[in-house]
Amino acid sequence: MARRYAAHMNGEQYLANASPSKREVHDLDNEKTGSWECQIDEIIRAGNDRPFTMLLLAKLEGYDNCAYCLGNSSR
Repeated sequence: MARRYAAHMNGEQYLANASPSKREVHDLDNEKTGSWECQIDEIIRAGNDRPFTMLLLAKLEGYDNCAYCLGNSSR
């Protein structure tokens, strides 16, 4: 879809869902927009968006890959 400039996002490529029950990171350059896929707008509306400029930084903070836009999810 597209990068976001709302809420905590400022055009970063990676958005983590900081909800304690989710803890996954998404690639906004490869976002999947199906009804059961990435749900980026919902994450932002809930205030659970955490921006990252590099995937490695999100991984170092313990975020799992989104199964849809990044693949190789460990869940």
